[in-house]
Amino acid sequence: MKTLVTGATGFIGSHLVEKLLRKGHSVTCLVRKTSNLQWIDGLNVSLIYGDCAIKESLLNAVADFDYIFHLAGLTKAANERDFFSANALGTENLVNAVTEKNPAIKRFVYLSSLAAAGPSCDGTPSKETGEPKPVSAYGRSKLEGERIVMRHKNTIPVTIIRPPAVYGPRDKDFYILFKLLKKGISLFWGKCYYSMLYVDDLVKGTILSAESKTAEGEIFYLSDGRIYSNEEITEVISSAVGSKPIRLRIPRIIMPMLASIGQKLGNQGNIINKDKIRELQHSYWTCDPAKSRNELGFIPNIGIKEGVKWTADWYRIHQWL
Repeated sequence: MKTLVTGATGFIGSHLVEKLLRKGHSVTCLVRKTSNLQWIDGLNVSLIYGDCAIKESLLNAVADFDYIFHLAGLTKAANERDFFSANALGTENLVNAVTEKNPAIKRFVYLSSLAAAGPSCDGTPSKETGEPKPVSAYGRSKLEGERIVMRHKNTIPVTIIRPPAVYGPRDKDFYILFKLLKKGISLFWGKCYYSMLYVDDLVKGTILSAESKTAEGEIFYLSDGRIYSNEEITEVISSAVGSKPIRLRIPRIIMPMLASIGQKLGNQGNIINKDKIRELQHSYWTCDPAKSRNELGFIPNIGIKEGVKWTADWYRIHQWL
């Protein structure tokens, strides 16, 4: 099975590549000349150079693959234009190239996000049949990416995956929380609830969706099936890093101001930014994985205590903590 992965050098993409190799896929990674290859260095993969922002660079890159997993995109950016350029236009360029050069593809899988649907307003976990209401520029750009993919579902077989909060080794976003809690600081702006998924379970479910005939033209939420409060998440991570943090209460009204300071002190890759704060001001980021369980047979293996412990251990081994 010949498989192309975009975003292969990232947190989730590198784990997906490893899993595909273990399953016997012949994996090619679409990378840019400037890509950092540290997470796939030494793996038995082929590299092909291209940029989703430039359709012409993709035409010769997408032919003859059985599966294409599209993970490339931006999760943090300086402005909405950059999000749409990467997550919408980049996806459009890739799908158009596949339609033109590889119409016999077995499956095109687009990794989207719960952010594309937006938070739950009343606490009821989101379902695939709900009306998307993204609250961030990132979420709007991922939703537009979904719509672009779905416009091609009668031409090529496509599947869309919407994961919730994903954590695991190599992740730099949850790492910020691990690091703060290790230092004894717990930020609290009111009780919130989240769906979660360990990265190994995400890639397992993503591959399962590509192999399932019933997944053609469908959108799926994946999660570990539980809902966690921010207090529970804090407690589990604190236990894993061996700390007893002091809770620092932050009024939600000042969160945008903190984001502005964070952006000025950091850069566009800083997770403390205005767009992320727009998401964090909502209390229910939860989804219902029943469809993936019933139609794909997706059963997650890793619970939060085990997954967080493994993640903390990885951070320590690699001297991040």
